[in-house]
Amino acid sequence: MLVAPPGAGPDDMSILLAQASGAEQAKAIVNQSAGRVFLFLETDDLNRDYADMLAKGIRFFREPATHAFGKVAVFEDLYGNLWDLIQYN
Repeated sequence: MLVAPPGAGPDDMSILLAQASGAEQAKAIVNQSAGRVFLFLETDDLNRDYADMLAKGIRFFREPATHAFGKVAVFEDLYGNLWDLIQYN
């Protein structure tokens, strides 16, 4: 399944979500990065998207924090992978 922002065209950014193919791949789910963040979702308004994601029941491991590069919060997807929701300065 391809996931993209509303109104995105065929040449715009998208993410391919694929299911595990077999038991060996299924065992790797959640441990693909040894518990580290390795996926990043950039936003132009972290506070807006953080509030919206919380309202939808998304679990955050780290609340929004401000750093020299911008703002970041860490959330978990349906399979336990950790993502940075990030807004650069």
